[in-house]
Amino acid sequence: MTKLKITVVKTFTNEEVFGDKFPEDVEKTNNRCRKYHPGQTFTLDEVACPEGFCPWAFADIFREIRHLMLGGDYPWTGKPAVAFASCTDGKKPVIFKLERIEE
Repeated sequence: MTKLKITVVKTFTNEEVFGDKFPEDVEKTNNRCRKYHPGQTFTLDEVACPEGFCPWAFADIFREIRHLMLGGDYPWTGKPAVAFASCTDGKKPVIFKLERIEE
């Protein structure tokens, strides 16, 4: 059965996203997503949101998850069975590494 490993690569602060030009309606605090930290991992046995994973982030990266779990690859990543995807929170995005694990 194909499994998938999701690893949190990087979380961003508002300052990293906007620099010193914050839009008027964005708080000027350096908050990161409180749900994730770099190095955190999740393993999927099926194409379903794992326990403890943000459902909004899962929806954002679902296309890449499904593609990898069904045997697809992304040639531009430079390595088969690997993809990078992100949560689309425009103020504090999170980058994930997705890796297909074949058993």
